[in-house]
Amino acid sequence: MSKPVCLVTGVGPEKGTGAEVAKRFAGGGYQVAMLARNKDNLIELEQTIQGTKAFPCDVGDLKTLVNTIHRVREELGAPSVVVHNAAKSSRGSILELNPEDLERNFRVNTTALLYLARETIPEMLKAGQGTILVTGNTSATRGITNWGFFASTKAAQRILAESIAREFGPKGIHTAYFIIDALIDTPRTRPIMGAGKPDDFFSKASAIADEMFHVAHQDRSTWSFNVELRPFGEVW
Repeated sequence: MSKPVCLVTGVGPEKGTGAEVAKRFAGGGYQVAMLARNKDNLIELEQTIQGTKAFPCDVGDLKTLVNTIHRVREELGAPSVVVHNAAKSSRGSILELNPEDLERNFRVNTTALLYLARETIPEMLKAGQGTILVTGNTSATRGITNWGFFASTKAAQRILAESIAREFGPKGIHTAYFIIDALIDTPRTRPIMGAGKPDDFFSKASAIADEMFHVAHQDRSTWSFNVELRPFGEVW
């Protein structure tokens, strides 16, 4: 039998969340379709992580996203797991940001999730099972100064994910939303936002990937929807 297929959006540099998710599912026996804008990075990861395949794609370009999902289905098979990890975040005062950026944030964070669901759920329904996982954070639960565009679209993303979970959960499709209450320890975030911080200050991308793999394989009698992850020392 062919391996099951996992589709992951927002697969950035090695040791980032998307790359670690791709690595974990590939290690768990999946063929992993990696979607992201950076073609060179994806090709490098494809050569590094056995069981993955690069599908360069800007998920904010919805027509291209749909075409890419079709390619994944033709080349690997219908995804049984979809991980929406891609994110668009505009930071600044709502008086200074370009209003069009709100729609751009919404397109990547929320509308892309809708298209992913619409393009993959029909095959999941035929199979009687499937999983959709969404990477979120505390911005999805409250408004934050200078993050209004990002927070509002992540909140919409969370509500859309919950709507998907409620509609299709009884039909065998498991949807879960991960609220990551932490800085993630990646080569990109540590020097910019966590310089001088101890290791315990961060969440490990590999540990997040482990938890996503676990949730994707929960027994049907104990499915999670809201999954909150934070370092043990985080104040909340």
